[in-house]
Amino acid sequence: MEDKKANIMAVSTIIVLSIFIIVARVSLKLSKPFFLIAGASGSVILAVFAHLIIRRRYKHSRKLLESQLVSQGIELRIEYSFLRKVAGVPTKFRYKELEEATDNFQALLGQGSSASVFKGILNDGTSVAVKRIEGEKHGEKEFRAEVSAIASVQHVHLLRLLGYCIIAGGPRFLVYEFISNGSLDCWIFQGRANRNQLPGGCLSWGLRYRVAIDVAKALCYLHNDCRSRILHLDIKPENILLDENYRAIVADFGLSKLMGRDESKVITNIRGTRGYLAPEWLLEHGISAKSDVYSYGMVVLEMIGGRRNVCLVQNGNDKSQRKWQYFPKIVNQKMREGKLMEVVDNRLTESGGIDEREVRRLVFVAFWCIQERAQLRPSMGQVVEMLEGHVPVEEPPDTQMIIVDLLAIDEELPDAHNMAPMAAIQTQPIDNNLPTTSTYSLDIS
Repeated sequence: MEDKKANIMAVSTIIVLSIFIIVARVSLKLSKPFFLIAGASGSVILAVFAHLIIRRRYKHSRKLLESQLVSQGIELRIEYSFLRKVAGVPTKFRYKELEEATDNFQALLGQGSSASVFKGILNDGTSVAVKRIEGEKHGEKEFRAEVSAIASVQHVHLLRLLGYCIIAGGPRFLVYEFISNGSLDCWIFQGRANRNQLPGGCLSWGLRYRVAIDVAKALCYLHNDCRSRILHLDIKPENILLDENYRAIVADFGLSKLMGRDESKVITNIRGTRGYLAPEWLLEHGISAKSDVYSYGMVVLEMIGGRRNVCLVQNGNDKSQRKWQYFPKIVNQKMREGKLMEVVDNRLTESGGIDEREVRRLVFVAFWCIQERAQLRPSMGQVVEMLEGHVPVEEPPDTQMIIVDLLAIDEELPDAHNMAPMAAIQTQPIDNNLPTTSTYSLDIS
């Protein structure tokens, strides 16, 4: 509209100026030099006026073009970001973005020995959990490879990795989707938190049983359905999150290990958390997917009892009187006595409504998973089948529980007295004459 007005004004000015010159020439009988000077002056004025109009139009066109390019660039970035999310490609965040998202890392969700987790909100409104890893030993190339492998994993019961950030010579960051109800340990262990939104302040039996199935499905996917088999290697209640519907989301692949499909075992430095480590870790026999199965079984027992599997009990102030209490050994004894309901979380038994057949099935599955011999443990796919009732479950064979002997060793610095029993345990063969099975079937109805 403004350009049209400018054109009309320019044409009108030219016409008026031409008429003025002609009238002046005729009526005033001005000399020819005056006419030439007036014409030249008018031409200069018109040239300047035209230049201003053209310049104005050029600036307007350039601003319009820049605006269109910016708009298209924003749309392309949004589309690119959307496609990256759909494809599971992790986003490389700038440190400034994470600093702003977490309000300078103020909202601490949790803290460990080498990592801290903060809640944040990205510019697009997405709630995230930002994990800051200190003292990362891996190189940048290896870290990127691990991030890519983890981000490519897409499953409803696995925590989604959204992106990462690398600071040269400093901490590294992993950006995950935010899960609202926190970790499983806060919902099953007594005294962990006040959970008034659930009856009894803890997960009901039905929710615990469903969580056991959710975690089993997630591990089954990692072990069998990924391009490279992924071993989690740190299954524990703290690494199992609960969404708004109390469905399980397996988290923290920081310790995970990629494993070729043709590999049966891999050797790696000991990692994981005490109380959930399979015997082959401690005996250096090499690990496999069955190591995750063992850790899963230990978590299931903790969900059943609402307590930690390994507790150090000390009578009075005498340090020499302390001893380890091993919950799986207690459960094993009650299982042989037919008194399984005595090991169930008392908060659940007080409220009632527990299916004793489900308790027996879950305990049986857990003990199959924590067999000392890895060959006796079921795959996670078989665990899912058993928990969903598609196949019956046999009563598991008695276990040696050599982990009890390992726990009996004092935690002081190694000396000749302590190293002797450790050496004896490491050379002790696991009984290979235990009964084997290929179907894990028994009608427990």
